[in-house]
Amino acid sequence: MKAIILAGGKGTRLRPFTAVFPKPLMPLGEDDPMPIMEVVLRQLGRFGFKDVTVITGYLTELIEAFFGDGHKFGTRVDYRREVTPLGTAGGLAMIDRPKEPVLVLNGDILTTLNFAEMYQFHIDGGASATIASYPREVRVDFGVLEFANEPHILSGYREKPEYSFEVSMGLYILSPLAWDFLRPGQPLQMPDLLETMRLAGEPVHCFKRPCYWLDIGRHDDYATANEIFESRRSSFLGGPEVGTKVRVGRDQ
Repeated sequence: MKAIILAGGKGTRLRPFTAVFPKPLMPLGEDDPMPIMEVVLRQLGRFGFKDVTVITGYLTELIEAFFGDGHKFGTRVDYRREVTPLGTAGGLAMIDRPKEPVLVLNGDILTTLNFAEMYQFHIDGGASATIASYPREVRVDFGVLEFANEPHILSGYREKPEYSFEVSMGLYILSPLAWDFLRPGQPLQMPDLLETMRLAGEPVHCFKRPCYWLDIGRHDDYATANEIFESRRSSFLGGPEVGTKVRVGRDQ
């Protein structure tokens, strides 16, 4: 099984950290830190995704120097470089149309989701694309006013309500026909690709399973991810027997 890691973003929300190194190299853990993309690579290898292509853009050389050919993490890694930003889906056009479905995921997510189970779900369901979804609750820290037909007549007043949503985890299974919707060199975001496929009549499914998930995109999320990874390392890596951890900055 093949996987594609999206690692070309600048991670602007995590500045000033990402001003000097790319977000996939952000370390997790206190006693024995490990880059977030190393966690992802080790998970991919454990679930049977041995062939991995990493799409890079920002500070590419640092990513390639650290991860190399991927053998230390149980995978075989090759790289594609974006000369100009192509969005979360546009860079896929740099990769030849696959013969089998491919797992596509962001290189900065922390999750316990079983990738192999999701892949089998995609195959069994006959989907053209599958999105991993996760329930999130958002609290509005204000009193929310609701109005009837008249804009000045109050119909409801809720103090600091909470709303529940199903959000994308940044994990997808794409069947080969998804490449028919790509154009080389043309920027494209993943939501736009999936919507285009859906409107074209292609079945797009959602995969929902109990798991832990966090997108390390903001400073508070990064702090939470450090705490969770340190306390539940085996949940993400499959046990203490999984590989020898490599510290950030250690010579390869």
